[in-house]
Amino acid sequence: MLVAALAAAPVAAIAVLALSPSDGIWHHLATTVLPGYVVTSLTLMVGVGLGTAFGGVATAWLVTMYRFPGRRVFEWALLLPLAVPAYVNAYVFTDFLEYAGPLQTALRDVFGWTNRQDYWFPEIRSAGGAIAMMTLVLYPYVYLLARAAFLSQPACVLEVSRTLGKGPWASFFRVALPLARPAIAVGVSLVLMEVLNDFGTVDFFAVNTFTAGIYDVWMNMNSTAGAAQLALVLLLFVVALVLIERHSRRDQRFHQTTTRYKALPTQPLGPAAGALAMVFCALPIALGFVFPAAVLGRYALQHYQVTLEGDFLLHAWHSLALAGTSALVAVAVGLFLAYGARLGGAATRAGVRVASLGYAVPGAVLAVGVIVPMAALDNSVDGFMRATFGIPTGLLLSGTVVAVGYGYLVRFLALSYGAGESGLARVTPAMDGAARTLGATPLGVLRRVHLPMLRGSLLTGGILVFVDCMKELPMTVILRPFNFETLATFVHQYASDELLEECALGALAIVAVGVLPVVFLSRSLRGLRPGGEEAS
Repeated sequence: MLVAALAAAPVAAIAVLALSPSDGIWHHLATTVLPGYVVTSLTLMVGVGLGTAFGGVATAWLVTMYRFPGRRVFEWALLLPLAVPAYVNAYVFTDFLEYAGPLQTALRDVFGWTNRQDYWFPEIRSAGGAIAMMTLVLYPYVYLLARAAFLSQPACVLEVSRTLGKGPWASFFRVALPLARPAIAVGVSLVLMEVLNDFGTVDFFAVNTFTAGIYDVWMNMNSTAGAAQLALVLLLFVVALVLIERHSRRDQRFHQTTTRYKALPTQPLGPAAGALAMVFCALPIALGFVFPAAVLGRYALQHYQVTLEGDFLLHAWHSLALAGTSALVAVAVGLFLAYGARLGGAATRAGVRVASLGYAVPGAVLAVGVIVPMAALDNSVDGFMRATFGIPTGLLLSGTVVAVGYGYLVRFLALSYGAGESGLARVTPAMDGAARTLGATPLGVLRRVHLPMLRGSLLTGGILVFVDCMKELPMTVILRPFNFETLATFVHQYASDELLEECALGALAIVAVGVLPVVFLSRSLRGLRPGGEEAS
């Protein structure tokens, strides 16, 4: 409960800010733009949620249970779009698909069209374009957790389904998919939270969501209380999503009680089906990673000297150090909270849920929530030292790297906690009871029983936190110390001035750094299954 309180403090600070006077701005928002924010946000959530659930689960099942050309490459390559920020994809595709871009210019030259009235072309700067951009880079959330769940399923359960007359697809929908539902639900929930938090894409596409409204109220209307009130509405969205999903599976259990693990019985696909599987798996990789990486690579080669003339290496070190440390701390705290919720009562579980809601709050607004308790602590320490020893201490935490790390922990704790929770959900409580009867303490059960079984889930949570910290922008801009830049803030400074070419090397570095741990994670998942992953 103490750790949960520390993690929930910024969220509580936002609630306090929301209850402060807002000079009637809430009534103005509720009667004018709020309905539009609700409709647009729901549209994005439904579109991206359906797209990532279908793409992530389908690709995870294909590469886990079937053999077709290129499957070994797709196992790790399907994770690559996770390293690309959605707003970078938006910049690249807009540059290519807009009216003055190369595609429409080529079409006008080929068909002799002279202006936009002569033909129809989908508008990239729209809600549909935002859904496409987010789906391309967020589906790996579902793919990671779904694949880990499929790999951990016992082969005998699928064999029993086949002996009862069910074909491969019926076994998938009747057995494998329900067993993997907790992991898939966590993945989709993380995607929806990311949609609600996105600012770069919706701002660039001029799509008015809650997040865009929060920035407008805070920056343009200069009302922190009004922005915090909109942020609380986002929390209601996320709480409603979690409660609805948990209520729908309240009487179902997903524990695995068998110890009969052996290699998964994969099946070969014929030429036609294999070709379709290749295209289906290759398309999101090409659109979500290969194409934007190629464009950024071309820009980087043309303008790398401008980038290297600055403190590029120092910015890269700042990003790596912050992201790596934050990922380690978040995994440890997330596992601690997930295990505490498993052992504790209703009050403990409720506290843990509240602590993990920071992911639903926009990064910039959450940064204000981080500043409030840290500034109060700094002022208290400074006042005590002045009164007792006559020594001013100034700001010890606010405006330091510690504040940035604390903000990252609160912001991305839901990722590590969700991964740990989904892993623990697959461990039957009978194993805890057996270990306790043999004299093991709760900490001993966690160390000797759960940790070896949770390697995949913890690796998944760690990589998600690491990559997201590398891409985090608004919180870093607000909480970072003076003259402290990361790759994200460096790219933002140029991209905001529409100089994507000159910051392409920094954006490409963010993508490249995210690729290495993604590949490592995929290879680690292959060795998690007792008895081997596959069989001919």
